[in-house]
Amino acid sequence: MTIIAIDGPSGVGKSSVSREVARRLGYAYLDTGAMYRAMAWLALERGVSDPHDVVELVRGAYLEISTDPDVSSVEIDGHDVTEAIREERVSTSVVLVSGNQEARAELIEQQQDLIGAYAEPGIVAEGRDITTVVAPQAEVRVLMTAREEVRLARRAKELHGEADEAALAATRAQVIDRDKRDSETTSFLTAADGVHTLDTSDIDFATAVAAVLELAERAGGTSAAE
Repeated sequence: MTIIAIDGPSGVGKSSVSREVARRLGYAYLDTGAMYRAMAWLALERGVSDPHDVVELVRGAYLEISTDPDVSSVEIDGHDVTEAIREERVSTSVVLVSGNQEARAELIEQQQDLIGAYAEPGIVAEGRDITTVVAPQAEVRVLMTAREEVRLARRAKELHGEADEAALAATRAQVIDRDKRDSETTSFLTAADGVHTLDTSDIDFATAVAAVLELAERAGGTSAAE
């Protein structure tokens, strides 16, 4: 079995690269960020903001997330929130969960259980802290990075369809400001020992995917399907 852990800030291409690597290798795929977003959505829906209440909410909620790289599906307490968790109000409020250490601990335990359940033949897990806290035992650990202006432009195009001045300003809170807040409780901006750094600032999607696949092959992971 092979675990591929991909860490890094917003806008570096973690999700798209991770999904494609999982497809090419026939592995499961876990978007841990979607788990935090789902809990943040539930907190907003129920008007929960007190840190203690957020922890209790996380402990009591029933979360289902697809590990098929070709199927995007997230449900929480019976609600399909696959699209809703990408709304701006969730993006700006996810710190309710991601910045709460006890809530993080609960979700990390769930993430580790999922990784263990799908580690055969392999799984690609991506998000924050994956290489250092969630799956430090992973055979392949990658920190994806990119220059700030590149990350902002990518996310602005994704969210607003363009990267003009207004779109960049609207996106900043969801990228740079959130990363700054999250970096107070998590480590995803610098590579730990044994973690490969992949700077995607000046490379395209295919090159980034190929780089991760090469690392997987070196680690003994299954070669990509022709």
